[in-house]
Amino acid sequence: MKDVIKRFTETFGPSGYEEKIREVIINEIKDYADYSVDKLGNLIVRKEGKGKKIMFAAHMDEIGLMVTHIDDKGFLRFTNIGGLFPTNLVNQRVIFSNGLVGVIGEEPRKDFREVSPIDKLFIDIGMPNKKEAEKKIRIGEVGVFYRGFDDLGNRFISKALDDRIGCVVLAEVIKKIKNPLNDLYFVFTVQEELGLRGARTSAFGIDPDYAIAIDVTGTGDIPESPKIPMELGKGTCIKVKDYGMISSRYVREKLIEIAERKKIPYQLEILLMGTTDAAVIQLNKEGVPSGVLSVPTRYVHSPSELADYSDVQATIDLLLAFAQEKLD
Repeated sequence: MKDVIKRFTETFGPSGYEEKIREVIINEIKDYADYSVDKLGNLIVRKEGKGKKIMFAAHMDEIGLMVTHIDDKGFLRFTNIGGLFPTNLVNQRVIFSNGLVGVIGEEPRKDFREVSPIDKLFIDIGMPNKKEAEKKIRIGEVGVFYRGFDDLGNRFISKALDDRIGCVVLAEVIKKIKNPLNDLYFVFTVQEELGLRGARTSAFGIDPDYAIAIDVTGTGDIPESPKIPMELGKGTCIKVKDYGMISSRYVREKLIEIAERKKIPYQLEILLMGTTDAAVIQLNKEGVPSGVLSVPTRYVHSPSELADYSDVQATIDLLLAFAQEKLD
């Protein structure tokens, strides 16, 4: 699994530009199930069974940035793609789709206790002027954090765990299911970071009976952290509520019952900010009972997100068990 995590997280793929990561995922699952790509770019993998139609969703896209201006000295101004926090940006390297690497700098601050907003930041690609810079890059080019995967033993650090780790979970479950009881749709969605867009369109096309999104969630286990119950190493997180949704009581209680019956470590999640694909899937047509399984992750939306292998495994185990459960 470590090799899969490394390949998924290190692949380029900001919102709206998921082609490369989609191909990596296809190569991982193509020998295990049929798949298709819809008009928006969602990768939909089906394992057909005779039971309930269940949609599992994890988003392929990662946060990123887009070039908006090239000044006379060759520096690039940019805007965010998704939740790009200025506190995480200064002096970070970024890589563009053409392989060009740059570093984020900032205009001089009057007070170093302040945080520079994005409009005071720029990207230095080492070019002496605008003419030379325009030979390397153009307006509208997109980039992401340039950071690799590091294995810490029981834990690991990488960019884009949000939500490539959810994609890893789906891929591993696809490989393990041989004779599905239910009619299973594994959807690797696009443009989640821009407003859950891929989940909205794919749910309309699939029209599932139930749905579970797989994503990351914040933790309350670092010094002076928010008082939230999620911790690394304590198991998968079964969502109760986040900023955008309240999970279906039926789906939530079914996940809890399965986890306790199979002795899969779990914890309950209440997230004060942020939401997942499930928030729009539950509103599809007449409504879809939906839940979320989350992998607890520190430093979300940074170049160095940190998670625990045991929590990933618990998420795989619980999703696999739910997929094979007889549902009402």
